Amino acid sequence: MSVTVSLQRANHGGHFRAHALRGAAKLIDPFLGVDHAWMSAPTFPPHSHAGFSAVSYVFLDSETGIDNRDSRGTRNLIRPGGLHWATAGSGIVHEENPAEPGKTVHSLQIFVNLASEQHGIAPFALSLEPQEIPVVQLPGVKVRVPVGAFAGARSPLSPPTEVTMLDISLEQGAELAVPVEAGCGVFVMPVFGTALVDGRSFGHDDLKLPVFPAQTSPHVITLQPHHGSAKVVLFAGRPLHPNAT
Repeated sequence: MSVTVSLQRANHGGHFRAHALRGAAKLIDPFLGVDHAWMSAPTFPPHSHAGFSAVSYVFLDSETGIDNRDSRGTRNLIRPGGLHWATAGSGIVHEENPAEPGKTVHSLQIFVNLASEQHGIAPFALSLEPQEIPVVQLPGVKVRVPVGAFAGARSPLSPPTEVTMLDISLEQGAELAVPVEAGCGVFVMPVFGTALVDGRSFGHDDLKLPVFPAQTSPHVITLQPHHGSAKVVLFAGRPLHPNAT
């Protein structure tokens, strides 16, 4: 069984907008939140994080990448299709801006919790170039696997919190069955078009998504495009605090 969670619109000036999943951390544990964002100019000054990981994933259709820098001395370009995982731990200051003026970054900013004993670890960063991310091709379906594993493909990333993230493109008439292990929670974020998730319709503009809390037995989630093609991102992970209420 799934529950429906609402997304919030977030805007900063005329150059940043996002569909934000916030305030549902107990439902999506070990994730804390996700921003599906479009940024066309520098928006946020250098800012600090601690006690969790901040993950940036740039979609392949993004007009440009992200110029990323942090207080550890990291300076890198997160290219379209690439991912950067910054484990804040005891604390880190970072800043992310569009790599090219006047072009829009289409990305996800994902916040992933750390186990309590890891909150104070030294900060570190992991990165994947676009070509390092495994791709699974099925009839009418393309699945990029930036984090975790799917259908025999495994990401080379080894993050401090074990989660899975699948960037799924569905052509008209396609269907994808995603197996879910016992004890794992799942949620599905619409990115483009409208998708059927276990037969229920969720569109990019509806500002809603389905959350499947962890179950005691394995199950399968079925994805289909509703009209035309669709893109979704599926997130999965074992709750760090399974008894939280």
